[in-house]
Amino acid sequence: MSIQLRNLTKRFGHVEAVSRVNLEVQDGELLALLGPSGCGKTTVLRMIAGLEEPTEGDIFIHGERVNHVPVQRRNIGFVFQNYALFKTMNVFDNIAFGLKVKKWKAEAQAQRVQELLKLFDLEGLSQRYPHQLSGGQRQRVAIARALAIQPRVLLLDEPFGAVDAKIRQELREWLVHLHDELNLTTIFVTHDQEEAMEVSRRIAIFSRGRLEQIGTPREVYEQPANEFVARFVGVMNVLETVVRDGMARCGELEFPAHGLNEGQAMRIGFRPYAVQISPDLTQYRYRAVLRHTFFLGIMLRLELELPSGLTIRARMTKEEYHALGLHDNCEVSFQIKAYRILAQEGAPLPPETSQIIEMPPNLGEGI
Repeated sequence: MSIQLRNLTKRFGHVEAVSRVNLEVQDGELLALLGPSGCGKTTVLRMIAGLEEPTEGDIFIHGERVNHVPVQRRNIGFVFQNYALFKTMNVFDNIAFGLKVKKWKAEAQAQRVQELLKLFDLEGLSQRYPHQLSGGQRQRVAIARALAIQPRVLLLDEPFGAVDAKIRQELREWLVHLHDELNLTTIFVTHDQEEAMEVSRRIAIFSRGRLEQIGTPREVYEQPANEFVARFVGVMNVLETVVRDGMARCGELEFPAHGLNEGQAMRIGFRPYAVQISPDLTQYRYRAVLRHTFFLGIMLRLELELPSGLTIRARMTKEEYHALGLHDNCEVSFQIKAYRILAQEGAPLPPETSQIIEMPPNLGEGI
């Protein structure tokens, strides 16, 4: 086990920024801490690095409790969002900075820097200064500097937030290849769900200082622990419903309530891809008007307005869209193939009610 957090808590005055977080990171794992601004993910990262001290709980790195171990003795590489390169130093000296602090011999410093310049595709740039580099090059120099001291763990705080979309995509792919080559335990903070799902092997999702769920990208997308995760990871239709006569109803939509109590309020969630649409008004049970079509590249997002005024989102490929002859303001029939009952944030449902529920054919298809 590379890192263990046990009931980790951090308070700033009366504000609890991190609340009783328990988390284990395996050796060589690439883990993302994902969540909105102010959710506590960066505070967790800073406590692991030693830049913040926990109010309660423990941090273990390779089995050693490090709560009061100073930053310089933790042997951790830390990369900030804004690079934090030394403006008056060239690339070589920036990368070598930590080695000089640790009093490596000049020959060993030069050899290590040359290794990193080659690994990070920075050869020929060693004498340039930060202002002479592109955003992507500056970020690679920052990561190379963090790795120069051969750390046990690499921590990245919003590492690609300061570069444009094209460079950010290139850096994501580069980071995955770098991690596969080095097999170094890496934790990175992001608020970008796409980035987390593309880069990491597992994702830890935070909200209001709490760890809401941890799992693979597929697990957190397909099996969200509660409503917050369902809404934050991907797009989900969430409906407020009430159980009446064994069915959860919202407008004209009905869902089997699976043993929940009469009159009980609940939330139903379903992904846009679970909505099947047809221009044949007799094919499926429900009718709607296709109000808006949003082009997302290969995929299209559709907004359907039901007679009750309720709006839901669907998704399909552009090929499917054209094959069906759909267009804005046309009338369609639709069905919802599968849904789940959602727990509220911080309150997971029992396992038997938190799984995907397939819609019975007589409720999903046309009457």
